[in-house]
Amino acid sequence: MAKTIPIHRLLTGSLLMLVACSSPKAPEQKATPPVPVSVYEVQNESAVYFDSYPATIIALNQVDLKAQVTGYVTGIFFTDGQHVNKGQKLYEIDKQQYQANYDQAVANLNVVKANLAKAQQDADRYETLLKQDAIAKQKVDYAIADLQSIKMQVAAAQANVSRLSNDLRFSTIYAPFEGTIGISQAKTGTLVTANQNILNTVSSDNPMAVDISIDQKEIPRFANLKAHPAPEKDSIFTLILPDNTVYAKTGFISLTDRAVDPQTGTIKTRLVFANNGQLKAGMSTSIRVKNNHDGTFLLAPYKSVLEQMGEYFVFVVGDSSKVSQRKIVLGTRINDKVIVKDGLKPGEKVVAEGVQKLKDGTVVNTAPPKATKP
Repeated sequence: MAKTIPIHRLLTGSLLMLVACSSPKAPEQKATPPVPVSVYEVQNESAVYFDSYPATIIALNQVDLKAQVTGYVTGIFFTDGQHVNKGQKLYEIDKQQYQANYDQAVANLNVVKANLAKAQQDADRYETLLKQDAIAKQKVDYAIADLQSIKMQVAAAQANVSRLSNDLRFSTIYAPFEGTIGISQAKTGTLVTANQNILNTVSSDNPMAVDISIDQKEIPRFANLKAHPAPEKDSIFTLILPDNTVYAKTGFISLTDRAVDPQTGTIKTRLVFANNGQLKAGMSTSIRVKNNHDGTFLLAPYKSVLEQMGEYFVFVVGDSSKVSQRKIVLGTRINDKVIVKDGLKPGEKVVAEGVQKLKDGTVVNTAPPKATKP
């Protein structure tokens, strides 16, 4: 038997359908307007820049003065910090004992030399008598053996004289080369022991070496700079002193170390600068090396660059005014621009201002704003 639906239910359902059909539609979301930015078209440009390297000033020659004999210091013949010449007398150690030992050794040598002369005469005479059968051969053999023994005594005495002569000579210490001597570590009356006590240090002071460490990738560049040094008026190397002033003298590459440090991938390079008195051994400075690249560089505004986790990115404007984030490799910064080694091509446009408002795929407006009418 078919069920009958009450008429009031049918009317209620019809009214609900009419109300639903007549309700207003949800408003559509408006499209995000383009973000106004300014762009820069990267191009190859000529530029001059300097690479900076931490540097340490080193004396080309430096030696620690040690006593080679034991004794008391009896004389000091310089002023601390004085410039000394090669061969200049610096220290004297009590030489009375060494002089006496030397004199005694010379006397002993003279005695054995006299004995040698007598033994030589006896041996010559006995050999002559032997030829005449006037002496026994055994006695001649004894004379020759005595002669050989005395010859060995003479050699030993001469070696002793030479040793004591060196001791006497080492009791006076001379400057090994021209340079500057430091503050004396021993005073008059100090007891020094042979080859133990450092009395002082002498280092050359003109010219001075400046050591830097360069990346192994730069070895060909520095080899070319060494082979073809620039004229003094256009020096490639500039020394920056600790007070950030520029050193007046120019330098040149002296040598590159024999091997690369496998832990750091760097190699030591030594430059040489004339010293006008400002350079001191051990001083920490920096070296600026002028680029010797004859071509051009791809430059971009430095404010276009974003750094994320040690990597660098820019926003590149593409088709339909959409930007894409692109990773780049930076070179040296030059004023308000930076060299781009990789990641961009000439003619591409990067966002120069407004990068903080962007993300990958954002639509931008690169046109300047229209002037409002008064």
